[in-house]
This record gives sequence, structure tokens and C-alpha cells, in this order.
Amino acid sequence: MFAAPFVLVFGFFMLVPLVSSFAMSFTDFTSRDVRSPLAVNFVGLQQYLDLFGDARFLKSLGVTATFVVVGIPVTMAVALALAVALNSGIGRFRAAFRVGFYAPVVTSIVAVSVVWRYILQPDGLLNTALGWVGIDGPNWLNDTTWALPSLIMMAVWRNVGTLMVIFLAGLQAVPTEVQEAAVMDGASPWRRFVSVTLPLLRPTLLLGAVLISVGYLQFFEEAFVMTQGGPLDSTLSTAFYTFEQFGFGKYGFASAASYVLFLAIALLSLLQFRLLRSKD
Repeated sequence: MFAAPFVLVFGFFMLVPLVSSFAMSFTDFTSRDVRSPLAVNFVGLQQYLDLFGDARFLKSLGVTATFVVVGIPVTMAVALALAVALNSGIGRFRAAFRVGFYAPVVTSIVAVSVVWRYILQPDGLLNTALGWVGIDGPNWLNDTTWALPSLIMMAVWRNVGTLMVIFLAGLQAVPTEVQEAAVMDGASPWRRFVSVTLPLLRPTLLLGAVLISVGYLQFFEEAFVMTQGGPLDSTLSTAFYTFEQFGFGKYGFASAASYVLFLAIALLSLLQFRLLRSKD
């Protein structure tokens, strides 16, 4: 009885839109049909077939895949290195470093993107710093080669704090008795980390991988604020492509694109769970 209001609100704001958008993906619903919904036609899988026949959609899948394949390992590696450094004994400065690295996470993504757009301008802070050491920096956001790596770099900087805190908690949960036994057996610090710490940290690594992969598969704000999907669609993510289609009034088509992205997120998360469980 007490949960009834929550169930009603959840059903109205979550389940109804989910079911409606899924049904919409099998129709030719557009902005012209808003006032005459009876004119909408059921088209079956045609929207999905049209999606995979669209070169820009396929391009967006490639961009998103690159963002995920490059971004996740880099983010996790940097976060784990920072967590190990903090756990190794920075002492009284640990809290300050933790807050400093976590600060980008709680900062508005739009504000962060605007600042990074300024940093990556041809005459911005990054190219100015490179100029001091004799390097002529590229036009980061307007170069098809460097635009996507620039967004990945910003995403790593912004998300590394979340994983660092999670990994640090996992490291602090590793029993000291196990570490002491490895020391008594003559294991080097690197061998202790690889053979003792990492296996015990596997559930924490799984959690971090799932969290960051879901976010990276949906990356949108960076492309929207910094590049608008350009140049030449080199930063066109699947989420940004879907947003564009909704803006064009192609609601059925955009709904189909959103469910393709949802399926990719679900499959990747399932694969990560299976791979890590198989190693336990």
C-alpha cells in the first residue's frame, strides 16, 4: 500500500515511455502525425532495416565503438593507477587528492565541455603549452584525425574520478593477511599486485567496467557541445544521431535507433559479466 504512489509514478514516467517508444519504432510516426495519430502506419521492421541501410548510422556505430574500445581501458588503467597510488600511502593528503580527482565528476558536463572546447582551440591553453616545447599543436576539434581522441581525452579526465573512488574502496578491502603472506613468500610488489590484488579486485573491476561502458556507449553531451558531431561526422555518436533524428521529426526512426543502442548496452554488459565470471 505504501509503495503504491512509487509504483504509479514509476509506471507513468518510466514504463509508459519505454513501451510507447518501443511500439513507435515499428511505425512510420513523424512530427506530422502528432495531431492525427490515426494516420500512423505499422511498418514492422522497416525502420530497423532503413537504419542499417543509412551510412551515417553505421558511421555513428563505428564512432561509438571506438569511443568505448579506447575510452574504457584507458579510463580504467588511469583510475586503477591513481587508486593504487592513493592506497600506497599519501597519508594526510589522501583526502585532498581524492576530492581533487573526483571534482570533475560532480561538475556540470556542459560547463566542463565548454571549458575543454576553449582549451582545445587552435590558440587555446593546450596548444600554447605545446608551443613552449616547440610542438605545433593541431586544430584539435576541427581535425577529423584528432576530434574523437580529443573527446575521449576529456571523457577520461571527467570519469576517472568515479572509478578511482570505487577501485580505492576495493583495494582497502583486500585483507592485509593475504598481502603479508605473499610478502613472507618473497613475492615482489609487482607479483603481489598481479597475483594477489588483481584477482581479489575482480568484482570491483567488473562494477567499474559496467558503469563506465554504459556511460560511454551513451556519450552525447561532449559531441553536442564541443563538435556537433563534426567534423565530417567524425564524432557522430549513436546517441547524437538519435537526437538528430528526433529533431528532424522522425520519431519512429529515432525510436528504432535508440533501441539498437539499448540492445548494444545490454549485450556489452552481459558479455562483461560472463567474461569475468568465467575467470573466477
